[in-house]
Amino acid sequence: MLGVLGGVGAFTFGYGKGWSYLSNNPTTCANCHVMQSHFDSWQNSSHRHVAVCNDCHLPHHPIGKWVTKGDNGFFHSLAFTLENYHDPIQIKPRNRRVTQGTCIHCHADFVHELSIGGPYGELPACVHCHSEVGHALR
Repeated sequence: MLGVLGGVGAFTFGYGKGWSYLSNNPTTCANCHVMQSHFDSWQNSSHRHVAVCNDCHLPHHPIGKWVTKGDNGFFHSLAFTLENYHDPIQIKPRNRRVTQGTCIHCHADFVHELSIGGPYGELPACVHCHSEVGHALR
């Protein structure tokens, strides 16, 4: 049974170009057709020269990066294999929190000056006002 599971896992990893997801190359994100429009919009964005997909969609902490990458990889593979996803693909709340954290990480010198906050002192979502920064023309 373990051999069958290992064989199916190895085949799936190879067929799904799993090795490419270990890189930082933005073209990897367009391996799935549902991501092509996101890749294209990133190429037209103001951040294309300073940030790739992983810079905005993964935590900057090494452990958090690989945990999130593994979590997303598993659930994306499952959704795409079973064709159980919204088209166009939509960001989930936990990944929206990661993206908010990366905005704050890269722009900490500016956002710490903001005094705007919700009832619990949290900053508003950066993409609420800056929706075309990472993905233009969407």
